[in-house]
This record gives sequence, C-alpha cells and structure tokens, in this order.
Amino acid sequence: MNNYLDLFLAYLLVEKGLTKNTLEAYSRDICGYLAFLEEAGCLEPGRIKPTHVAAFIGRLKESGLSPRSRARALSAVRMFHRFLMVENYSDSNPTSVIESPRAPGKLPDVLSKIEVDRLLMSPSGSSQIDLRDRAMLELLYATGLRVSELVSLKVSDINLVAGYLMTSGKGEKERLVPVGDSAKAALADYLVSLKNSSDERKGFLFLTRLGDRMSRQSFWNIIKKRALQAGIMKSISPHTLRHSFATHLLENGADLRSVQMMLGHADLSTTQIYTHISGDRLKRLHKELHPRG
Repeated sequence: MNNYLDLFLAYLLVEKGLTKNTLEAYSRDICGYLAFLEEAGCLEPGRIKPTHVAAFIGRLKESGLSPRSRARALSAVRMFHRFLMVENYSDSNPTSVIESPRAPGKLPDVLSKIEVDRLLMSPSGSSQIDLRDRAMLELLYATGLRVSELVSLKVSDINLVAGYLMTSGKGEKERLVPVGDSAKAALADYLVSLKNSSDERKGFLFLTRLGDRMSRQSFWNIIKKRALQAGIMKSISPHTLRHSFATHLLENGADLRSVQMMLGHADLSTTQIYTHISGDRLKRLHKELHPRG
C-alpha cells in the first residue's frame, strides 16, 4: 500500500499543485490510515470496506482527536480512494457512505433589544458622518444584510417609496429585502445630506470621510466605536446585527422560510441555527414563568 501512497502524493503535487504543508498533512493522515489498514490485514485496495474506514475514524476519536481534525483526516482518505479509482487501482470507494464528523455548532452572539436600541441611537448628531453611521446601523439591523452586501449598496439599489432594497449575495444571487420605517427614515435623512455633495456621483450609497467607497474593515471599526459609545461591553461585529435581526424576527413569530429568504441563505439548514437560540429563550421563559418551572 505504501507504493500507492507515493503515487498519490506525486498526483497531488503534479496534478493538484498542492503546497508543501498541505502535502505533509495529507501524507501524515494517509500514513496513519495505511498503518491502521495493515493492522486490520487489508493490504489491497479492493479489500477495503466502509467498515474499515469507519473503524479508522472511530480510532481517531478514541485517541482524543477533535471533530475538525477527524474531518480533515477523512477528507484525505476520501481523496486517496478517489485517486485509486481514477487510476484504476480500485473499482469501489468505501468512503462514499461515510459521513464527516461534525463539530458542535457555536451559537452566534446576539444583542438584546435594549442593546440594539442603544447602539442605533449612538450616532445622535446631525453631521453627515452621524447620519451615515445611523443609516448603516439601522439598515443592517432592519435587513440582516451581510457586511459585504451593505458596503456594496448603490443609491439606485434603494427604493424608499416601495420600502425595499435590492442586493446581490453569495453566488451573485439577487434578492429583494424589505426595509422598515425606522431604517427608511434614517436613510432618507442621510440621502438628503448627499444632495449637494459630489460624493453621490460615485454611485455607492455609503462612503468614507474622503468620499471613497466604504470597506468592510472601515465599517467594522465604525460599529466597534459606536458600540463603545453605547456602553456595550460585549464583543460585537457587523455580523452580530445580522444574527440579532434573524433571532429577533423568529422570537416575534416570523416563519423560518421567510427569514431564510431575507438572509439570502441557499439552504434552510443554515437558518435553523437561529431556532436553537429561540429555543434557549423559550426554556428560560418556561423556567421563569411556569408555576413549576
């Protein structure tokens, strides 16, 4: 089997162009796999069964390897068996029925409604910068946009009369997202401040002090600054408002499919993480309010 390993590594180097570090990682994983197969008496590719692959991953789990590391090892084993089939060294792939180990999903941080109110009110001045920051924060919480979508918005993407905006998400998929009254008012005030400004000619909705297109990092700094002004001590990022948008919608009775469409998730399972957050809230309410909670 070691001969197959040498051929496999040569294939990765020449055909796939993988880096030295990646090749070393694959080599370590496959060496461990081949040692396990030798111990199990499987010395030919055609004799390897899904049960052998599952037992190998089980051995890694018993050794204390994390789900992420086990998934990486399985990925290397999958590629190894695909190589054996492509090169006609084997006529079956025993990894095709093996599921990848999954790490427990970390629930995203969210702001309480009171914290959201304090954050949105932090740019309280009437300067164009305050109006811009207020509009960006209001819009992010009102729509759940990704920060990349927010900073890519153009003035022409906003329809305040209809109360919608058009955005292009992952895979350049366009979607319409409703904009609430509070965000519409903040946007209207900001757009008025642009009327006599040459910045508007650039097309992009949100610009820096120098009139350049707002970057994701620039907005990240803005939201950090405004969070401090609002007295919010927890770690916060643009994604925190996106998570808060989805969580607060679900807590107030929105259906999961509608939230999926507004977030631009291709798969409903991605949106379902927010049901866990709402579930935690339900358990807390049950404990606090039920007579025998």
